[in-house]
Amino acid sequence: MKLKETSLNIPVNNIELIGDEHLSFSPDTPLREDAFEMDDQLKIELIAKHFKEIMHVLGLDLTDDSLKGTPERVAKMYVKEIFSGLNPENKPKATLFENKYQYNEMLVEKDIQFYSNCEHHFVPIIGKAHVAYISSGQVVGLSKINRIVQYYAKRPQVQERMTIQIANELKEALKTDDVAVVINAAHLCVSSRGVQDVSSTTITSEFSGKFKEEATKQEFFKYLNL
Repeated sequence: MKLKETSLNIPVNNIELIGDEHLSFSPDTPLREDAFEMDDQLKIELIAKHFKEIMHVLGLDLTDDSLKGTPERVAKMYVKEIFSGLNPENKPKATLFENKYQYNEMLVEKDIQFYSNCEHHFVPIIGKAHVAYISSGQVVGLSKINRIVQYYAKRPQVQERMTIQIANELKEALKTDDVAVVINAAHLCVSSRGVQDVSSTTITSEFSGKFKEEATKQEFFKYLNL
């Protein structure tokens, strides 16, 4: 008997395996065309309704004082906080400034703490991003680099995709190809379920422009103590 397949032509029996293998098909977050036709308030109301049903199916007593407000809290958290990076209206605007100091060396911002969520199991990814760029004549406020990292972290994610998204956004915002991104993160889908490995982390990287040159890459690694 032929297995039923998903829209990606993947047998449904393999979906769990694919999730564990962190397979990713595109650097773009998979979104429907009508993803933003609903306003945030309607999304919160609908998510709360469905999450209440999930809690009911699990056997939880929603009349308990500790639980009765949980569906609304979860819905608001999803829309306004941990998945707020899905909404393009929340995309940070990077204002560039003239590089008056003529600083033409590498600028590194390391240890940018972020919290994301695995799109396969909706459990946290906790890590740090390390970013570097070489100015093409303009610079950006340091906080904007942090905000770009947080924007792409605050959505259901695959770490490989997130790394590429941050690098691409920085290249566009900074008007330079000379960008490097390294991410080191712990995945709770690995530590809290499945294999339950609490000690491992995952490292991903994306290098472009001058950072593809070995000497520049090694200089970046030196600043990161890698």
